[in-house]
Amino acid sequence: MSTFLSRLLASVLMIGAVAAAPAAYAAGTNDLGDTTVVLTHGAFADGSSWSRVIPILEAKGLHVVAVQNPLSSLNDDVAATKRVIEQQTGPVVLVGHSWAGVVISEAGNDDKVKALVYVSAFAPDAGQSIADMIKDLPPAPWAKELHKDSAGYLTLSDKAIHQYFAPDLSPAEQRVVAATQGPWYSGCIDEKVTHPAWRGRPSYFVISTQDQMIDPALQEQMAKHIGATITRVHGSHVSLVSHPQAVAGAIIEAAERIGHPAQ
Repeated sequence: MSTFLSRLLASVLMIGAVAAAPAAYAAGTNDLGDTTVVLTHGAFADGSSWSRVIPILEAKGLHVVAVQNPLSSLNDDVAATKRVIEQQTGPVVLVGHSWAGVVISEAGNDDKVKALVYVSAFAPDAGQSIADMIKDLPPAPWAKELHKDSAGYLTLSDKAIHQYFAPDLSPAEQRVVAATQGPWYSGCIDEKVTHPAWRGRPSYFVISTQDQMIDPALQEQMAKHIGATITRVHGSHVSLVSHPQAVAGAIIEAAERIGHPAQ
């Protein structure tokens, strides 16, 4: 090979390497593999309620774990969530749906937790319970469809699942939700958060604008009170099932900003 061709080839390779460097850096900034998303489900549900969100998060390289909450008390659900957080080695984005907003507000004080995401959830302040937050609101129509067993655990009727809880799911999906619902201990509504984790961490809030379980106006109020980054979804209380892309998008945004807080 002539000296001229050798120099030309070397120049081309050098230019290619320089051009590739920004792309390589950009790819590195999107590497979320060391971040874990811990998903906590709400009342009348279980970990499978995140089944449509999980693949989207994993496709972004995130490690994902769904907690199976016993729904027996705030302390029990917080303990179950903390056990999962303890097992993680990197930063954690802690996500809570519905009742689990109370759970993550308490469990999220762990040092590994770097961001909180509330999905159609309660976000209480210190010394607040769900009962405190809804005491001035008119009675919810779905409350008449609650069934309480002899141990004080609540379940929703099939009618409530269809009409209030998951009206934007297909009838077949609604039947699965009804069949797999987790009974929720009635005393949970009066349990208070001690030190809300959102006071020391960035928070995100997915507001379901068609929610008939938690008033969207109350969701707006809570989201603004905690200074959350807001995503609004035209969906029911189970927007994590009916609009998984939007819900996953808010979680991914939280994960991406953990290492880049100025973005």
